[in-house]
Amino acid sequence: MALELYNDGEHKCIGFYDLVSGQGVQANQFLVVNGKHSAMLDPGGDLVYRDLFMEAYRYLFSNSLEYVIGSHQDPDIISSLNQWLLGSDCKVLVPKIWERFIPHFAPKADLSARLIGIPDEGMNIHLGNVILQALPAHFLHSEGNFNFYDPVAKILFSGDLGASLVHDNHSAPVENFAPHVKYMETFHQRYMSSNKACRFWVNMVRKLDLEWIVPQHGRPFKGRAVIDEFLDWLENLQCGVDLITQDMYKPPCEDALERITH
Repeated sequence: MALELYNDGEHKCIGFYDLVSGQGVQANQFLVVNGKHSAMLDPGGDLVYRDLFMEAYRYLFSNSLEYVIGSHQDPDIISSLNQWLLGSDCKVLVPKIWERFIPHFAPKADLSARLIGIPDEGMNIHLGNVILQALPAHFLHSEGNFNFYDPVAKILFSGDLGASLVHDNHSAPVENFAPHVKYMETFHQRYMSSNKACRFWVNMVRKLDLEWIVPQHGRPFKGRAVIDEFLDWLENLQCGVDLITQDMYKPPCEDALERITH
């Protein structure tokens, strides 16, 4: 399902939901269009490519797909890259730290003049008459990870930050934050590296003029009140290395070995 998050006639942001088929993790994809220029953010893998192309075509048929942008290296982020490269003249923007790994997703395409590495400090991405900002989100969860901020639409495309493992209504904004925490907590505790990284990210994001935070999984946050609730929660979350103990680092017991062999 395609949902227009913003549309002023010239500038549009579109979210695509519920396209994943089979047993893959639910994931959202996003298209930003400015005039005749467009960028696809985190286009996902082959599980969504066909349906995403068909859903996005009405926005792309008279425009050039200028960029395919990957926030990090995971398969649910950008493993359909080969299809987009063969089907368009787009350039590919990915974190510089993953620049040499991404070609594994594009064995049939020549990336020599089309791959652009995003430096650790981030960068401005010129798209028509607007600038999208690649914002550092390192170790949240990938070592080299970025979010993307659209200052015209006032949308932060936050990747795995804010992700929720809900079963339906993925495009419906979170209205009541407290009951929503149970869909986020375990995921963030396991996939985010540390409270330190979360706090630094929150400090950066609080300064942005935001109407939306839209994660790559699950439901978005719309409006400053619920956005601030999410930021307050994340700022205080213990996660990743904050939670590890020596008990997690030991050889498996004999019972575990027996279970896998019988």
